Amino acid sequence: MSEPQHQRLLVVDFGSQVTQLIARRLREASIYAEIHPFQKVDAAFLAAFAPQAVILSGGPASVTEDGSPRAAPEIFTLGVPVLGICYGQQTMMAQLGGKVEAGHHAEFGRALVTPVDAADPLFAGLFEDGREEVWMSHGDRVTALAPGFRVAGASPNAPFAIVADPSRRFYAVQFHPEVHHTPHGARLLKNFTDLAGFRGDWSMAAYKDEAIARIRDQVGSARVLCALSGGVDSSVAAVLIHEAIGDRLTCVFVDTGMMRMGEAEEVVRLFRDHYSIPLIHADEGERFLAALAGVTDPEVKRKTIGRLFIEIFEEKAAEVGDVAFLAQGTLYPDVIESVSFSGGPSVTIKSHHNVGGLPERMNLRLVEPLRELFKDEVRALGRELGLPAAFVGRHPFPGPGLAIRCPGEITRDRLEILRKADAVYLDQIRRHGLYDEIWQAFAVLLPVRTVGVMGDGRSYDYALALRAVTSVDGMTADYYPFTHAFLGETATRIVGEVKGVNRVTYDITSKPPGTIEWE
Repeated sequence: MSEPQHQRLLVVDFGSQVTQLIARRLREASIYAEIHPFQKVDAAFLAAFAPQAVILSGGPASVTEDGSPRAAPEIFTLGVPVLGICYGQQTMMAQLGGKVEAGHHAEFGRALVTPVDAADPLFAGLFEDGREEVWMSHGDRVTALAPGFRVAGASPNAPFAIVADPSRRFYAVQFHPEVHHTPHGARLLKNFTDLAGFRGDWSMAAYKDEAIARIRDQVGSARVLCALSGGVDSSVAAVLIHEAIGDRLTCVFVDTGMMRMGEAEEVVRLFRDHYSIPLIHADEGERFLAALAGVTDPEVKRKTIGRLFIEIFEEKAAEVGDVAFLAQGTLYPDVIESVSFSGGPSVTIKSHHNVGGLPERMNLRLVEPLRELFKDEVRALGRELGLPAAFVGRHPFPGPGLAIRCPGEITRDRLEILRKADAVYLDQIRRHGLYDEIWQAFAVLLPVRTVGVMGDGRSYDYALALRAVTSVDGMTADYYPFTHAFLGETATRIVGEVKGVNRVTYDITSKPPGTIEWE
């Protein structure tokens, strides 16, 4: 663990799917936070990390179950402020002498909390209307406070919604202040860090410098191969690593045959002409399509694609010679949906080609400098590195490419239909000046044929789904509210210009319950 260059806050992860949002809210306030799983946080870790404050996250377990997660007891003797959130509140109370009961107390959704003392420093700028809207998501609840604690806020179904022991600077809330459904939750977190004496000394410029130092420490004098997809994530990772180690980095762009229209040419041109970073263009479309022939299960698709990527990178590493590391633009949303963060206990949602799809046995070690960042933070880092604004603002494009936008069997003909339809859709969005308002937009070719009437004849062609979402960090998303006129115009263009499609639908599912991509 490197020596801290600024004040640091420790977030102890008990497995909540939104734990990283805690760090994100703090970073927005220029406060540096690191997340570590509860299993890793012991006395030795705490002594080395030396946090100025600690936050205990939520989690899926029940404090009342045998063997459920607990915070290291040394946390409560550090003499620093501690904030427990949801499960973090419950384990704090249980460990310090309070009582938690399971069952019959489940509460999911919005609630209104009223303060006992609105003048409490923790509530600065809050409760101006006498109450605050918060987001509850819990099955257990505290029924008796630990010694030294008092009730600071309550809701109709949570009499201990906020509890405090000001003498020790221990605080706990039953709700989730980190999610956007708690409108002023970020202010509560900022108030907590103010009580802890944080100055707000972290910035993306500082992150860039530290990331470069970490890359140099990890890589040493070895050569690195970077998996370059042409998207924002891998591009930022490539430029960051190039700043760290120079021409000991070689980028490999694998053309899977499942790219968007003109994608391969654009990526190669940008990196060869603009950055002068050594680049290998591997045209492997036939190899990928052969391996995916007959495959319909989305997890098998992802793992097959992941296996082929690694095989190709290992082959190219052998050609370059003396390569010890593979760099990827993995982001935190990829990690949290694929495997638990830093070995923590969160639930797997789906495998990603560059996370859960990796084979256990690799000949290259991984460098993932963006692994703890959200997409908007990566864009900020890209701007810090001087990437062109138009490139930094590009919509995300998944590593598996059109494979996961083509449910069912992947064939060359289906990919070509999808590629053309997607190009028309994005052209429509740009023509209407909507591109920068939308987080991500794409077409999905459904494995469904429908009857239609085209001219005077009957058609029996594919149905196509359009998807467009707004988001901040990719962890949650809402569908973009296109006008009916836009959707009608776009459907008319697609059906008229793309042979093989006779029906167009629009996906209005949010995340959750859906994911942004279909597979």
